[in-house]
Order: sequence, then C-alpha cells, then structure tokens
Amino acid sequence: MAEPLKLFFDERLVRRIATSIQAAWPDFPARAFIAEASTGLDDKELKDRGRHIAGALGRALPADFERAVDVLLRSLETPASRDEGAMSAFFYLPHLEYVATRGLDHFEASMRAQHAFTQRFTAEFSIRFFLLREPERTLARLRAWATDPSVHVRRLVSEGTRPRLPWAQRLPAFVEDPTPVLDLLELLKDDPEPYVQRSVANNLNDITKDHPDRVVELCRRWSEGGGPGRAWIVRHALRWLVKRGHPGALSFFGASAAPEVVLERASVTPGKVPLGAEARFSCELASRADAPQKLVVDAVVHYPGANGKARPKVFKLRKIELLPAGRERIEGRVKLVDLTTRRHYPGEHRIELRINGVDFPLGGFEATASNGKGTSPSGRASPSRPGNKAASPRRSRT
Repeated sequence: MAEPLKLFFDERLVRRIATSIQAAWPDFPARAFIAEASTGLDDKELKDRGRHIAGALGRALPADFERAVDVLLRSLETPASRDEGAMSAFFYLPHLEYVATRGLDHFEASMRAQHAFTQRFTAEFSIRFFLLREPERTLARLRAWATDPSVHVRRLVSEGTRPRLPWAQRLPAFVEDPTPVLDLLELLKDDPEPYVQRSVANNLNDITKDHPDRVVELCRRWSEGGGPGRAWIVRHALRWLVKRGHPGALSFFGASAAPEVVLERASVTPGKVPLGAEARFSCELASRADAPQKLVVDAVVHYPGANGKARPKVFKLRKIELLPAGRERIEGRVKLVDLTTRRHYPGEHRIELRINGVDFPLGGFEATASNGKGTSPSGRASPSRPGNKAASPRRSRT
C-alpha cells in the first residue's frame, strides 16, 4: 500500500524549503526555521503538518507581508524548489497556507502570490479564504483570470470556487446560491484544456447536490450547439444525479426512469471473504420490454462502517441498449483492500444493481478478519495503487 501523503512533509522537506528560501534571501534564519518546523511534525496529520510548517515560515520570513511574498516568489527559481518526484507539487502547500493565514489584509500581494504558486501546485484551498473575506473583490479577480494564458490559473477559477471542494472549507454562500460560480463557469465552458473541463464538470457536480434542476437546465442549454469538450463536461457533471436516478439527468443519455428488466442467474461469490481479498458478482440482465431500452447500469455496494452502520457507495458500470427479449451479462468484483480514502471492516456487504436509478438486489457476502486485515487468503498483501476503486466492475456480452 502507498505511504500516507502526510509522510511527504518531513524534516527533509523542511530543509529543502529552508534551502530554497535562503538562496533567494540570504538573511533567512534557516537553522531556527528548521528546528521549529521539524519539532512535533511526526505527531501531526497531513493538513496540520502543512499548517505547522507555515506557522514557522511566517515567523522566519520578513514581518512585512509584501516583502515576504517577494522572497517566496524569488525562491520559486532556486534549485532546491525544483521537481523531486511525483509528489513534488506538495512542496508549496505550506507556502500557500502562509498566504491564506497571513495575507488576508494584503489582497494584491496575496493574489500575486496565488497566481504564481497555483502554476506550481494549486491555490484552490487558499483562495477560498479570500472568497469568504472579500467575495466580490475575489470574484472580480477570478473573472479576469478565466482568460489567463496559464491553464493552471484558469483551472483555479473553477476549482477554487467549488462549493463542496473535498478536503477544503465549504463556501456556504455558494452552497445557498451558486449564481456567482455559474457565472464563472460560463466563461470556462468552452475551454479547450481537459484539465479545466474536468474541474468545470466537478464544480457543477458539486452544485447538483443542492440545486439539481438548475444544473440540469444549464446542461441542457450548454448542449445546444456546443462542441465535444462541452458535451464531455455535461456528461461528467451529471454523474451524481445519474447515479441517483434523476429523470432530467437520465434523459441526457436517452434513459427511461422505469426500466423493464429482471435479473437472472444472480451470483455473489464466495459467501465469506477475508479482508484484503475480493468478492465477485454476476448476473444476466433480461429485457421484459416490447421496445429497445437505453439503460445506465451502476453497482451499489453497502459497506459496513466501524460502527456497523452500512455506507452505500455507487460505482459506474456501463451504458447499454437492451433489445426486446435481449439479455446482457454483467460481471464485477469488490476489493476489500484498504485505500487512503476508504477502510474496510468485517460484516455483511450487500450489492445491488442500480439501473436508471432503480435498485435491483443482487446478493451479498460476509467480510471476515480471519486471515488478518489487509492480507489475502495466501497471507500476502493484496496489490493496490493509490486511487484505485474498491469495486472494479468487469463486463462482457453474451
């Protein structure tokens, strides 16, 4: 299993930050910064490590914030700040945490810093503090950045305004009324870069959780005369609503809200699965309609939590057109390997197929800890990669 991200923020990283800043500002008190930033670091989780280093950074940089920003921006070009592997961008998390906590009274200097740092890491977390403090002024700056030459800056316009951005503070005003956010997304809906398109879609997906009909109507309008990029945004933006059977969202895929199907030869094996191993499921989807049906098929896995209460998780399977009297075989598997985003616990796991928003029971299995948590029946650790989903559906036609 991959190492926790928090371990990236260690004493070695602190020393690199000190070296990079001292190269830009020789008077930087590197020894004192390293001692303060490293003390107690191992006892903290990810976000607290970033805050801890940022706090030490704030006490080591010049007291004048604008001068401190100049130092940080010069440090971007020093050798110690350059790429060192896949996690290198997180090097700048403490820098942006410093801007978010020390720069709220220095708008222009903070915007200048975030414009530069988001092109190395991302300012999607720090910009939210300015949206909360000075929403109109910050929105005006984001509107200007929507046409910035940098794809990273344009992506910040969308990602930083997501009302429910994961790992970040919510933006309650935008949860209540997303109009300012939708106005920004209008400026980005035809952006040619997939990096921006994905962010726009994720932002809209956030908004569907509070304003589903409004997003469906916007997507309908965007679908009229838009190119392939806009069509991709619409499909991806509606994924949460499709999983929940929203009729307006399903209509984009030509899917009916009342599928005429039955599940036959349903199977979930084995009946008991050690944590770290996997279960497999399969069935045949049989039509009972007199006309072809467009179906959106997902898997719903009900995972028991630490307290035994079930937590459903929806996994996309496929979109199919089922002919009258047609049959389609559906297969998949549920991996019980712990990820950075999910832990697995013993107990009953139920599986359903969600077809056009309607749930069809498929079966279940019992997860056990008999072979040791996180190991396969052979005793070896089950392979996994960061970000892999616990349910990995496989499909085939008959």
